[in-house]
Amino acid sequence: MAQLITLLILVCAGWWLYRRFVSDARRLAEKSRRAEKERQTGAVGTLVKDPATGEYRLKREDE
Repeated sequence: MAQLITLLILVCAGWWLYRRFVSDARRLAEKSRRAEKERQTGAVGTLVKDPATGEYRLKREDE
């Protein structure tokens, strides 16, 4: 029974690490794609509109 629980924990940890790796890879690919597009257009950054104030600001990396 202990082996089964250990195996289950290892499988769950492996699945969690895989999902984290995939999400990090997607985030980095999007960041790279955005940076390449900014290089092609000569832009300094991407502007986004703040829905609360209606003002534009530079998009942060965590968005």
